[in-house]
Amino acid sequence: MEELQVKSQEGKYLTFYLGNEDYGIPILKVKEIIGMMNITYVPRTPEFIKGVINLRGKIIPIMDLRLKFGMKEKEYNERTCIVVAEVIINGSQRHLGIVVDTVSEVINIIGKDIEPPPQFGAKIDENFLTGMGKVKDRVVMLLDIEQIINSEEFVALFNNMREEETATV
Repeated sequence: MEELQVKSQEGKYLTFYLGNEDYGIPILKVKEIIGMMNITYVPRTPEFIKGVINLRGKIIPIMDLRLKFGMKEKEYNERTCIVVAEVIINGSQRHLGIVVDTVSEVINIIGKDIEPPPQFGAKIDENFLTGMGKVKDRVVMLLDIEQIINSEEFVALFNNMREEETATV
């Protein structure tokens, strides 16, 4: 059973860095990669929600992945970018911007090079980690972006955005 799950994860991943750690998300979830732009703060949102951007007429919420993972905040620089991902929230397809330190490359990871994530115990929520990819001499943590965002905070944020979009039409 575990082997079947790992095999289904093989494929192409966009890799990026947060600090010195290498992460990857399935390339099919990535819509585009953009440089940093002005982010409009949204009051009363969690610290890891930096706000929203207007990307060609679409309002897209922006999450700082460092903050979501409990890492130390880092000042944005010329290498910092936003990965715009397509996600399903409450059965609805939406776009979400994820701030990462640096985008690395697109890699292909085959099933035999993916191991299940280690189990750290009940106190750590590792559901967002789908596997650990072995690529040359490094380990790429494979993320399930929808597990990261399927929290009450995001559902509320997306619902509020939907209500605002409906009100302006």
